[in-house]
Amino acid sequence: MAQVEATTERIIAADAETVFDALADYKEVRGKVLTGHFSEYEVREGGDGEGTLVHWKLQATSKRVRDCLLEVTEPTDGQLIEKDRNSSMVTTWTVTPAGEGKSRAVVSTVWNGAGGIGGFFEKTFAPKGLGRIYDELLQNLAAEVEK
Repeated sequence: MAQVEATTERIIAADAETVFDALADYKEVRGKVLTGHFSEYEVREGGDGEGTLVHWKLQATSKRVRDCLLEVTEPTDGQLIEKDRNSSMVTTWTVTPAGEGKSRAVVSTVWNGAGGIGGFFEKTFAPKGLGRIYDELLQNLAAEVEK
Protein backbone atom coordinates (compact mmCIF):
# COMPACT_ATOMS: atom_id res chain seq x y z
CA MET A 1 0.00 0.00 0.00
CA ALA A 2 1.28 3.41 -0.95
CA GLN A 3 0.59 6.55 1.03
CA VAL A 4 -1.73 8.97 -0.77
CA GLU A 5 -1.66 12.70 -0.07
CA ALA A 6 -3.85 15.63 -1.10
CA THR A 7 -2.92 19.21 -0.20
CA THR A 8 -4.76 22.45 -0.88
CA GLU A 9 -4.20 26.01 0.34
CA ARG A 10 -5.84 29.41 0.16
CA ILE A 11 -5.04 32.96 1.21
CA ILE A 12 -7.94 34.33 3.23
CA ALA A 13 -8.58 38.03 3.90
CA ALA A 14 -8.88 37.63 7.67
CA ASP A 15 -6.28 37.34 10.42
CA ALA A 16 -4.96 33.89 11.30
CA GLU A 17 -6.62 33.77 14.73
CA THR A 18 -10.07 34.44 13.24
CA VAL A 19 -9.60 31.79 10.55
CA PHE A 20 -8.27 29.20 13.00
CA ASP A 21 -11.06 29.85 15.50
CA ALA A 22 -13.64 29.37 12.73
CA LEU A 23 -12.05 26.10 11.61
CA ALA A 24 -11.89 24.82 15.18
CA ASP A 25 -15.57 25.70 15.80
CA TYR A 26 -17.19 22.36 15.02
CA LYS A 27 -20.43 23.37 16.80
CA GLU A 28 -21.34 26.31 14.56
CA VAL A 29 -18.96 27.17 11.73
CA ARG A 30 -17.57 23.87 10.44
CA GLY A 31 -20.97 22.42 9.56
CA LYS A 32 -21.82 25.61 7.63
CA VAL A 33 -18.68 25.58 5.48
CA LEU A 34 -18.70 21.90 4.52
CA THR A 35 -19.50 21.17 0.88
CA GLY A 36 -22.25 18.96 -0.52
CA HIS A 37 -19.76 16.06 -0.43
CA PHE A 38 -20.26 15.82 3.34
CA SER A 39 -23.36 14.38 5.01
CA GLU A 40 -24.55 13.11 8.40
CA TYR A 41 -22.47 15.76 10.20
CA GLU A 42 -22.59 15.33 13.97
CA VAL A 43 -20.45 16.63 16.83
CA ARG A 44 -20.32 13.76 19.34
CA GLU A 45 -17.97 15.25 21.94
CA GLY A 46 -16.57 18.72 22.56
CA GLY A 47 -17.02 21.01 19.61
CA ASP A 48 -14.19 23.53 19.97
CA GLY A 49 -10.87 22.20 18.70
CA GLU A 50 -8.86 19.86 20.95
CA GLY A 51 -10.92 16.98 22.30
CA THR A 52 -13.66 17.21 19.68
CA LEU A 53 -15.05 13.99 18.25
CA VAL A 54 -16.97 14.61 15.03
CA HIS A 55 -18.68 12.32 12.52
CA TRP A 56 -19.47 12.78 8.84
CA LYS A 57 -19.72 10.86 5.64
CA LEU A 58 -17.50 12.07 2.81
CA GLN A 59 -18.68 11.19 -0.67
CA ALA A 60 -15.61 11.71 -2.82
CA THR A 61 -17.17 10.14 -5.94
CA SER A 62 -20.56 8.68 -6.82
CA LYS A 63 -19.30 5.26 -5.70
CA ARG A 64 -16.82 6.15 -2.95
CA VAL A 65 -18.19 7.13 0.49
CA ARG A 66 -16.04 7.24 3.62
CA ASP A 67 -17.72 6.99 7.02
CA CYS A 68 -15.45 9.18 9.16
CA LEU A 69 -15.24 9.46 12.94
CA LEU A 70 -12.57 12.06 13.64
CA GLU A 71 -10.65 12.82 16.81
CA VAL A 72 -9.37 16.41 16.86
CA THR A 73 -6.08 17.50 18.42
CA GLU A 74 -4.18 20.81 18.44
CA PRO A 75 -0.49 19.87 18.63
CA THR A 76 0.78 23.42 17.98
CA ASP A 77 -0.63 26.93 17.65
CA GLY A 78 -2.51 27.30 14.39
CA GLN A 79 -2.79 23.58 13.71
CA LEU A 80 -5.70 21.13 13.92
CA ILE A 81 -5.27 17.42 13.26
CA GLU A 82 -8.27 15.20 12.52
CA LYS A 83 -7.52 11.46 12.85
CA ASP A 84 -10.16 9.09 11.50
CA ARG A 85 -10.91 6.20 13.85
CA ASN A 86 -12.36 4.23 10.91
CA SER A 87 -9.34 4.38 8.56
CA SER A 88 -5.74 5.52 8.21
CA MET A 89 -6.86 8.99 7.06
CA VAL A 90 -5.31 11.99 8.85
CA THR A 91 -6.14 15.57 7.91
CA THR A 92 -3.96 18.45 9.08
CA TRP A 93 -5.21 22.05 8.96
CA THR A 94 -2.54 24.74 9.37
CA VAL A 95 -3.32 28.46 9.57
CA THR A 96 -0.50 31.01 9.53
CA PRO A 97 -0.30 34.79 9.04
CA ALA A 98 0.17 35.89 5.42
CA GLY A 99 0.58 39.65 5.69
CA GLU A 100 -1.55 42.28 7.34
CA GLY A 101 -5.11 41.07 7.85
CA LYS A 102 -4.51 37.91 5.82
CA SER A 103 -3.80 34.29 6.54
CA ARG A 104 -2.77 31.15 4.71
CA ALA A 105 -4.94 28.09 5.36
CA VAL A 106 -3.42 24.78 4.27
CA VAL A 107 -5.23 21.43 4.44
CA SER A 108 -3.35 18.20 3.87
CA THR A 109 -4.85 14.72 4.02
CA VAL A 110 -2.87 11.48 3.95
CA TRP A 111 -4.00 7.87 4.01
CA ASN A 112 -2.76 4.40 3.11
CA GLY A 113 -3.97 3.68 -0.40
CA ALA A 114 -4.91 0.40 -1.99
CA GLY A 115 -2.36 -1.86 -3.63
CA GLY A 116 -2.12 -2.97 -7.25
CA ILE A 117 -3.81 -1.28 -10.18
CA GLY A 118 -6.55 0.12 -7.93
CA GLY A 119 -3.88 1.78 -5.84
CA PHE A 120 -2.32 3.30 -8.94
CA PHE A 121 -5.63 4.92 -9.92
CA GLU A 122 -6.31 6.02 -6.34
CA LYS A 123 -2.89 7.67 -6.05
CA THR A 124 -3.36 9.31 -9.45
CA PHE A 125 -6.93 10.62 -9.17
CA ALA A 126 -7.96 10.79 -5.49
CA PRO A 127 -5.68 13.72 -4.57
CA LYS A 128 -7.14 15.85 -7.37
CA GLY A 129 -10.72 15.04 -6.37
CA LEU A 130 -10.12 15.62 -2.68
CA GLY A 131 -8.20 18.79 -3.53
CA ARG A 132 -11.28 20.15 -5.35
CA ILE A 133 -13.49 19.30 -2.36
CA TYR A 134 -11.16 21.06 0.08
CA ASP A 135 -10.69 24.01 -2.26
CA GLU A 136 -14.46 24.54 -2.19
CA LEU A 137 -14.49 24.13 1.61
CA LEU A 138 -11.74 26.75 1.97
CA GLN A 139 -13.69 29.05 -0.34
CA ASN A 140 -16.74 28.63 1.93
CA LEU A 141 -14.56 29.28 4.99
CA ALA A 142 -13.20 32.45 3.42
CA ALA A 143 -16.72 33.66 2.68
CA GLU A 144 -17.69 32.98 6.30
CA VAL A 145 -14.80 34.84 7.95
CA GLU A 146 -14.48 37.68 5.42
CA LYS A 147 -18.01 38.95 6.18
